[in-house]
Amino acid sequence: MKILVIEDERPAATRIINLLRELLPTAEIFGHIDSIEESIKWLNSNPAPDLILSDIELADGQSFEIFKQLDIKSPIIFTTAYDQFAIKAFKLNSIDYLLKPIDPDELDIAVQKYKNQLKPAAIDVQLLQSMIQGDQKQYKERFMVKVGEKIHSVPTTDVSFFYSAQKATFIQTYDQKKYLIDHTLDQLESEMNPKEFFRLNRKYIVSLNAIEEIITYSNSRLKINIKHCTDNDILVSREKVANMKNWLDQ
Repeated sequence: MKILVIEDERPAATRIINLLRELLPTAEIFGHIDSIEESIKWLNSNPAPDLILSDIELADGQSFEIFKQLDIKSPIIFTTAYDQFAIKAFKLNSIDYLLKPIDPDELDIAVQKYKNQLKPAAIDVQLLQSMIQGDQKQYKERFMVKVGEKIHSVPTTDVSFFYSAQKATFIQTYDQKKYLIDHTLDQLESEMNPKEFFRLNRKYIVSLNAIEEIITYSNSRLKINIKHCTDNDILVSREKVANMKNWLDQ
């Protein structure tokens, strides 16, 4: 069995590949391929894989473009950051769409579904794309935080950045107020509007307007200075640099 993984975020690709190796130890896994262009090249120059796992949002656009340009017969499991309502609707087409971060049990169900089906389901790419774009996830607009005995509402437009410290997660606002919140950075990464917020590393998610300076750093990394942040050593890993440049340039 041959599996192709199309995913532009290296940590996500590594996790998917490791999960697949646990579920299908004899499978031959190719990837990760991180762009539409490279995916098309690979599919044009290699025999069709038995199964494709593809992220929807790639660095150079939506992966739908791959399946518009090529006549793909292989079954596809999409991974996506969109909400559960859209995902459940898409499952009517007998194709699985897994919400990030990928749950191992959900991936197991998707793989079992692939094993049990006799024929690949036809993919209506235009229907899929229109449904996703017409029913995009509603991102978080405010946080309820406790200040002493009072509860305050903090709009996301006031948030400069999120950070983790001492196994807890905090908000810092543009007016330099800090609040403890009951979220992990992993949860926030999927709840915040990706056009406005970016996950720099395992400790920081920053608002676009809060970035004061971007400095090239050793080993192709970036160093980020955030307004009113006391941490002067915030680095973006090489794996995230391309994604961040695309985010800044959108």
